[in-house]
Amino acid sequence: MELTLAELRALTAWAAACASRVLPLYESRVPGDLRPAAAIDAAREFAVGGPRTKALRTAAWAALAAAGAAEDPAAGAAARAAVGAAGAAYLHPLPTPHQVKHIVGPAQQAALARELAGGDAEAEIRWALDHAPPEAGELLRRFPPGKPGRSRLGDLHRRLESALRFSGD
Repeated sequence: MELTLAELRALTAWAAACASRVLPLYESRVPGDLRPAAAIDAAREFAVGGPRTKALRTAAWAALAAAGAAEDPAAGAAARAAVGAAGAAYLHPLPTPHQVKHIVGPAQQAALARELAGGDAEAEIRWALDHAPPEAGELLRRFPPGKPGRSRLGDLHRRLESALRFSGD
């Protein structure tokens, strides 16, 4: 399976847009921690033509540490959306269900963060679907179905994956 740089850039731009929508939730609950913002910035830099460098991976790992340290569940989900944004540049061309999480993860984590903060997850999902590039659905159709599990996060995953897989049909 081949993944083009253009596809990865489009996916990463969308992932960064999804994550940036809930970044204020993180920043209001964990003031002064810039790690999720740095991951989103690194993702945006890649999306507009920057290289995939160690700095992008380092930013993703730092945002993951921020997610793990967050005591507030909404902040943790918002930080995981940022992790997914930076990680989208590294989607692997392996035909495994696990890779599907790398495609829908930033949007599903953003929806979960919104819900945990008392907002509307469905509105966040609609926004993500309305702003998804065609590449998101095209990429998903190359992978086998994901295995999201039976949690609320899994419900959000299924909603996104199903809608994106059948977009453009």
